[in-house]
Amino acid sequence: MLNRLVSVFIAVFIVCFTIAQPAWASLTDDRYDGEIFALYAGNGSLVPPKVTLADSFNQKKPALLVFYTDDSSDCKQYTNIVSQTQAFYGRVIDILPIRVDSLPIKAKFDPKEPGYYYKGFVPQTVLFDQNGKVRLNEIGSIPYEKIDDEFRKVFDLLPRSESVILKRRPVNEINSELVPQSKS
Repeated sequence: MLNRLVSVFIAVFIVCFTIAQPAWASLTDDRYDGEIFALYAGNGSLVPPKVTLADSFNQKKPALLVFYTDDSSDCKQYTNIVSQTQAFYGRVIDILPIRVDSLPIKAKFDPKEPGYYYKGFVPQTVLFDQNGKVRLNEIGSIPYEKIDDEFRKVFDLLPRSESVILKRRPVNEINSELVPQSKS
């Protein structure tokens, strides 16, 4: 009886610690944790992209193409830069995060397909102007300021040195003008 109880305890112990491993999501490792834009940027709205690259070109809209994998620490950390870009330019550009695992295996791509621009490394950022011309094509994590500077040129905006610093509006802002004040 005691041997059977010990055997059951050992079996339960093995099952609990080998099969039911907790998720150890981490920004600094190269393990798969799930969709990184939702996990690390808090922005699941970016994936899947709302339009194709061809649609963006046809609509004459600037586009930001970002190649990534879900199991790359560099890509995980870069998601915040992409999300920050969406915060300032999301209404006037198309942002296309492309998981490189989803690229079809082809010998040759059309210039209206993301695979045409992929260089084999992640993260990779490609910025297109309204005419579909490549304005920036960088491998690795690049700072938001580099993307912002290029979009400022695309949209003919003042350079950062001559412009007011852009700040995001707080989400839970309270407008005191709409709240009646109590008379004490």
